[in-house]
Amino acid sequence: MRSFTIAFKDMKIRLRDRKGFITMLIMPIVLTAILGSALGGVFGEAGSIPETSVGIVVSEVDDLTDQFIYQVLQGDELKESITLKEFKTEASLKTAVEQQKVDVGIILPSAWGDGLMMGKGKKVMIYSNPEKEIQTTIINSITTSFIDRVTSVSIASQIVSKELLTVMPVSNQEIDVANVTSSLAKDLSEIAGSKLDVVAAENDGKEPISGMQYYAAAMCAMFVLFNTTIGAKSIIQERKTETLARLMSSPIGRSSILLGKFLGILYFSFLQFLVFVIATHYLFGVSWGSNVPQILVIGLAYSISVSGIAMIIAGVITEEKTADTVGGIGVQILALLGGSMIPLAAFPNGLQQVANIAPNKWALESLLEIMNGTAWNTLILPITILILGGVFALLIGILKLKPR
Repeated sequence: MRSFTIAFKDMKIRLRDRKGFITMLIMPIVLTAILGSALGGVFGEAGSIPETSVGIVVSEVDDLTDQFIYQVLQGDELKESITLKEFKTEASLKTAVEQQKVDVGIILPSAWGDGLMMGKGKKVMIYSNPEKEIQTTIINSITTSFIDRVTSVSIASQIVSKELLTVMPVSNQEIDVANVTSSLAKDLSEIAGSKLDVVAAENDGKEPISGMQYYAAAMCAMFVLFNTTIGAKSIIQERKTETLARLMSSPIGRSSILLGKFLGILYFSFLQFLVFVIATHYLFGVSWGSNVPQILVIGLAYSISVSGIAMIIAGVITEEKTADTVGGIGVQILALLGGSMIPLAAFPNGLQQVANIAPNKWALESLLEIMNGTAWNTLILPITILILGGVFALLIGILKLKPR
């Protein structure tokens, strides 16, 4: 009970700090408005994709290859976003990608289209520019979707042909199997080349995340993370002024006092999270998803993680200025790694793996999943990591924290 009293006292002190209020609430809202409005187009609102230059080598022309080039890559939906450049050789295309003259390179092997219709498709080579990973992923998705559709056409045609041949001996009607199969294949080919949904929407029908939604979640995760530094500094300041030592000499147990300090940071972090979510929803119309309990659980789990890190900083560092410097730099590094400044999809694969150490990465990805509508089982891992990480950090902080 005394831990809760200490926690509420610390939170009241934080709420009276006008400078802290501006930094921790007004600033992220302003940044969300700026970034969400300025960079909204990057996230494909209304089904758009980033401008992409694609180099292509066509070894042999056939109907299906033409269909892929002119009805898909240069179709009505993509021609304004994709600039197509033809190359004569694989070597020249590879050089163009390496020199960043094109973002993505595609090599269509000889008899590629005819092979697909026969169910013997050859592999399409895609060269990627490491700095254009998003564009490469989109082009690869478009190509894979087209191949899957044509493969389905081939399988369907073969099945119908076999069924017709089986039916013919017992049928009184004459059936021209060749013409029927050819007509079916033609009709299905038109379906295969029809409107692709890989850019406009996810395969599960979910709407794409808007720029405003992304940066609302990103700024929320980043500025809640600043509580690691601010919370640690408040404890270090109390230790410097002997306030913590006097509190430790009181009948209140040491564990209750440190737990109260931890809860004080947690309360303010969670309150900041809630106020930010509500403010961005009503000010900017940000949709945080329809599952409010999921949002609350992620916010609470993230607040536990942030509070635990603050306790470690307070336990290891003794000077307020040092905590301010180390914490500030650390928060900026974690914010960058966690995708709060630049979307993680733009990072190389190796750096994306390193980003797993950032708690804001787990919070941000979870919030984006909730915005899109997700099941509880997809949130079990991030919730577990955030809570266990926070509790582990709290235990280390308790062991390291000295009253003087």
